[in-house]
Amino acid sequence: MSALALGLMSGTSCDGISVALAEFKGRRLRVIAHHTSPYPARTLQQLRKGLQLRAPALSSLNMELGEQFARAALQLLRRAHIAPRQVVVIGSHGHTIYHGPNDAQPSTLQIGEPALIAERTSIPVVADFRPRDLVVGGEGAPLIPYFDKAFFGNGPARALQNIGGIANVSIVGRGLRTVAFDTGPGNCLMDLMAARISHGRLRYDVGGRLARKGHVNHRALERLWRHPYFHRSPPKSTGRELFNETLLRKVFGASLQRTPLDVLATVTYFTAYSIAESLRRYASHPLREVVISGGGVYNQTLMRHLTQALAPIPVHTIERYGIPAQAKEPVAFAFLGLRALQKRPNHLPETTGARATRILGSITLGRLR
Repeated sequence: MSALALGLMSGTSCDGISVALAEFKGRRLRVIAHHTSPYPARTLQQLRKGLQLRAPALSSLNMELGEQFARAALQLLRRAHIAPRQVVVIGSHGHTIYHGPNDAQPSTLQIGEPALIAERTSIPVVADFRPRDLVVGGEGAPLIPYFDKAFFGNGPARALQNIGGIANVSIVGRGLRTVAFDTGPGNCLMDLMAARISHGRLRYDVGGRLARKGHVNHRALERLWRHPYFHRSPPKSTGRELFNETLLRKVFGASLQRTPLDVLATVTYFTAYSIAESLRRYASHPLREVVISGGGVYNQTLMRHLTQALAPIPVHTIERYGIPAQAKEPVAFAFLGLRALQKRPNHLPETTGARATRILGSITLGRLR
């Protein structure tokens, strides 16, 4: 039996809501449609200062995002000529406002009200995936490795590297113990610098064109690499709590104003360097290939650095396997939502550090039909 499931994802890059519709049949999948809807300027501004929002503003933003998620889902279904009643489930990751697995009281917060999505679409919604993993001792992330193992785990050893706001990787292969973790910054530091250089006109460095104009500061690279996060062993996860404007000011100081193109060139190079170095340290078997997904695929400067840093290992995009680069994460959450609805496990404790296997996500039923 095949099942249609829809996934919703809002990453730490804040580039918009990524939505994907996929058909699952056993360990085979087909992406039917996908789209990323950019956030309105006001919503983007609110998301980027999420940690500073007071409770009333954060509560309002949670409902607003729920509306926008529902709208994005329905728009995609209309374009695909699929009726909501044909969709079994929506898996919604939501937008992460805070992720603190190593706090004295571990916690994580994703917003985008699932009750509102379920009400507007009439489709059952699975959301809040991270907390259940957290309360059994896990990091609450990364969660995509369950999908990676299910659909890529029977082949040769390969790294599936996603480059969203934060970069994360799964190392899978036949007979291998899956290793997965956040490698560090993905697009987040580059996006901050692109916005700074363009005085807010750009949300990201289109094609990596601005980074090509700057020069890499190798002393700053060394300071970035000394960050404690890179010297922790997996399982580990991170977010904008660590890789943000404060870190840029600490590492680059006055260079942020004097030579911003050099700062952008440096953080672009560093993103590739941190990914390649992390794979060298933690891949227990020789890799046949590295498969890249996420918005970072479209940054040609970043991809060139990655290809050079990982040589002679081939670097390909996930589109080689029929999954659009920005559809991978929403497709994965569609699958995790489907598994939860089927009352089946949907995470890998060995990659999150959880003490035991659980079914992640809370289920909000759709409207009565």
